Amino acid sequence: MNTLREAKVGDTVRVLKLHGEGAVKRRIMDMGITRGVEVHIRKVAPLGDPVEVTVRGYELSIRKADAEMIETEAL
Repeated sequence: MNTLREAKVGDTVRVLKLHGEGAVKRRIMDMGITRGVEVHIRKVAPLGDPVEVTVRGYELSIRKADAEMIETEAL
């Protein structure tokens, strides 16, 4: 299983599935990360947390723990 956390800077991936439950999953979906959406990895902080991505035309920073819940496939 590939996750958003494992994607490298410059990669574009498609979201396959969101893992997690309840409020955490809902918060990720509210940020615009849903099944089928394309996500471009822009930057990763020096210590790996957070990850900056472009999704649906805007920039978003995601914590490592949240990025690990997002299953992806490479494009």
